[in-house]
Amino acid sequence: IESLCLCVWQSLMVAKAKDELEQELVDKEAEKERYLAENAPLLQTSGMSLAELQELCRELHVKIDVVDEERYDIEAKVLHNTREIKDLNIKVLDLRGKFKRPTLRRVRVSADAILRSLLGSKHKVSMDLRANLKSVKKEDTEKEKTVEVSDWRKNVEAMSGMEGRKKMFDAAQ
Repeated sequence: IESLCLCVWQSLMVAKAKDELEQELVDKEAEKERYLAENAPLLQTSGMSLAELQELCRELHVKIDVVDEERYDIEAKVLHNTREIKDLNIKVLDLRGKFKRPTLRRVRVSADAILRSLLGSKHKVSMDLRANLKSVKKEDTEKEKTVEVSDWRKNVEAMSGMEGRKKMFDAAQ
């Protein structure tokens, strides 16, 4: 169901985009026609004398010169801006190469130093983590292992039957 909904949604989005693109093309064409109607009216050359035609040609040449100057100025600005963008990109790349990030190294900090940095120097908190650890004696563990190993046959005979289960139950409590 989700894939069906997704497909329907995508097709609706494509249709909407197609409609907007068509509308945009129509708007551009209308804008072009409006601009040409304002700035380039239709010429009525029929019935004009030679002097009037020459005057019309001079006016058109003046307008063409103005448009060419504007076009040249705009091209010069564009070239200048593209050169400036290229130079800035080169500077950015140079700066990236100059400043290398230092390799981070591991720093050992004690728990007291961390607490001092978090709480400030006024608070004197001592945290000895090793004092809170449980100490285990090595001798006790060795004795328990030897007792278990040597008594396993006797324990099997003693723990068999109901008496043994009662002893195990009492030992657990």
